[in-house]
Order: sequence, then C-alpha cells, then structure tokens
Amino acid sequence: MGSRRALVTGAAAGLAAGIAPAIARDGFAHVAITFRTTSPDETVAAIRAAGATASAHRIDFCGDGAAIAAALAAVVEKEGPFDTLVHAVGPIVVKRFARTTPQECREMIAGNLESAIFTARAVLPAMREARFGRLIFFGANGSAQTQPAVGLSLYGAAKSAVAAFARALALEEARFGITVNVIEPGDIRDKRITREDAHSIAAPNPRGRAGSFEDVADVVRFLLAPERDFITGAVIAVTGGLPTAEAKAPQ
Repeated sequence: MGSRRALVTGAAAGLAAGIAPAIARDGFAHVAITFRTTSPDETVAAIRAAGATASAHRIDFCGDGAAIAAALAAVVEKEGPFDTLVHAVGPIVVKRFARTTPQECREMIAGNLESAIFTARAVLPAMREARFGRLIFFGANGSAQTQPAVGLSLYGAAKSAVAAFARALALEEARFGITVNVIEPGDIRDKRITREDAHSIAAPNPRGRAGSFEDVADVVRFLLAPERDFITGAVIAVTGGLPTAEAKAPQ
C-alpha cells in the first residue's frame, strides 16, 4: 500500500461507512474515522479488510468548540499527518421552521458548518507543508444554489454555508497543491445498499432508481486521486438528476 493517510468524519454510519473502506483500497496506508454514538467497529473492520490500518475517535461535533478543536488536534498528532479529508458528518433536522428550536438551530450550524471549519483547520497545516492535499465536503441537494425545500430551512442553510466555505477555501489553498470539492448526495434513503441492489429499487428521481453509497464513493475516489489536481472548487451532484425543479415537478 501507499503512504497516504485519510481522515473520514462520521464514518460509523451513513454513506461514509461505505466510503471509508472504499478509499482504503486506493493506496491508503491508514484511514482514521470519527464517530459520535454509533459503534465504529464495523467500519474499522471493513477498512482493515480493504488493506489499510484503521482507527476510530469519538468526537461530538455538536459539543463544545474548544473540546472539538483539542480532540481533532490529538487525532492529527497521533494518526497524521493527513493528506486527505472526507468530511461527511452532518446532522439533519426535517421540520418546518415554526416547529424548530434554538437548540436544533445550534446543532445544524455546529454539526454541519462549524464541524467543517474545525476539521479543515486541523488538517490543512500539514497539507500546506507537504504541498499536497485533498479535501471533500458533503453538501445537500442543491445546496450550492441555495435550493429551498420545505422542512429543511435550518439544514439547508447550514449545508449551503458549507458549500460556500469549501469553494472559497478551494481558491485560497490551490497554490499549495490542495484541492477542495463538494459532493451533493441525492435522496439516498438506505445508505448501506450496494449499487447492484439499488438498481432494483425504484425512486422518485429522473434516473428512476435508488442511489447507493457506491455511487457516492466512486466520485470521492475520483476526486482523491493525485492526478485530480486540476479539479477544485467543484460541486458535484450525485442525485440521479434530482436537483432540477423541472425534474422534480412531475413526481
């Protein structure tokens, strides 16, 4: 295996649980993941089965900022330096704004936007020194265009902020050989199914089938490759065509 080292946040569950082992097969020596409450053991075992070493670190990105920064610094010191960040963590609240609470607002901003800022701040110094780095952040359907959706006022606002942060970061870090891109996954309900299984499940998107973690992992792996140094500041939708209003209207 190669010498590359990746940090994947929120990889005990969701799409990242499949993405972390997928990138481990692409020349990574070590993949560290973060988790909050879900056991990370299954993901760690899958990463090791893919041929890389693995470690898991509990970080509550909705918690105290100083504690988050200290925890990330400890991970970087112990497991780094990292040349790759896949920031997939991001809590979601689906409620009309009138029913949301101040605490839920705080969690959306902290868990999505502030977590991206804290994590980038932790890994970027070593990337700048090495003059190489790959950062991928996860947005949401249409977040780069601030596409509205009923019930997603807080989540949508936070993810749009993540996209804005990442795209500005791409401009600032390009001179160091660091790329920064955003992936917008579609409405992928079952985040553990394979692409083969997804082909047999109907879904209300123009493609007509459900999405899978493998659909998203393919794009992540593409963007992480060393030769992808000319793609930065991009926002890539992996949605089956879902973001367009014209496509959504007939459903």
